[in-house]
Amino acid sequence: MADQVASQAEGQELPSDRVADLVEVIVCGLVDDPDAVSLDVTDDANGALIEIGCAEADTGKVIGRRGRTIHAIRTVARALGQRVGTQVQVEVLD
Repeated sequence: MADQVASQAEGQELPSDRVADLVEVIVCGLVDDPDAVSLDVTDDANGALIEIGCAEADTGKVIGRRGRTIHAIRTVARALGQRVGTQVQVEVLD
């Protein structure tokens, strides 16, 4: 973890940053208010947790019917995470 903090201080991009950028692009394309979208990325030794925050009216669009949309977002994020060498979890904040 100290290595991750040091690399962030030097201006290097973490693998989870690439995944978070992709998730942000996908979510902003789905919602009516893209300015209200926020991502909180937490890195630790096990991987990264990406928490999606958005306007209350847009939460349903991000989750989708029966959770299909968020499931697809998680699948794409995990695939890119494997490619860049990190495990990724994606959650939607209420």
